[in-house]
Amino acid sequence: MNDKLRNLQTTVLSDNWYTLKKANYEWLGHDGKWQPQSREVYDRGNGATILLYNKDAQTVILTRQFRMPTYLNGNEDGYLIETCAGLLDKDNPEDCIRKETEEETGYKITSVQKAFEAYMSPGSVTEILYFFTAEYTKDMKVSDGGGLAEETENIEVMEMPFTTALDMVKTGRIKDAKTMMLLQYAQINGLLN
Repeated sequence: MNDKLRNLQTTVLSDNWYTLKKANYEWLGHDGKWQPQSREVYDRGNGATILLYNKDAQTVILTRQFRMPTYLNGNEDGYLIETCAGLLDKDNPEDCIRKETEEETGYKITSVQKAFEAYMSPGSVTEILYFFTAEYTKDMKVSDGGGLAEETENIEVMEMPFTTALDMVKTGRIKDAKTMMLLQYAQINGLLN
């Protein structure tokens, strides 16, 4: 328990899609006085993401899909180029990302490597994201991918040279933080030359 926090009370504001709560509490300031605080916290669960790469071909698999929040925030067509990702639901991170990889990209992978984990927007969202990498080859392709119809996913699978993906970060075509982080991780750690 944090000894600088007391009298925490939470109220559910919405549980329509995920859970939005209001947290009221007191925080012990640097001056030794208790200060009333109020924050809204969005709990959508934790997630996992993966960069699929082919070392021989020097390519990566990314996805492209419409993201309403980005559209409402000025992303002209609302589409983002991203690494494959999904919410854990009740799975552990490794099982989740294997399942999501097959559903979204059509590649059946068995071996994944954890890169790191990170909070993506800790000022308002509870989610921690688990980051993975995995090598893929053409013979791992078992379907077209594209996501699950019952989840209303309309995902375009994109295979591209690693250098093209890095250039897309530089030019602003890739604006998704998790994707940028994994591409830079691959570059820094020499996953692709």
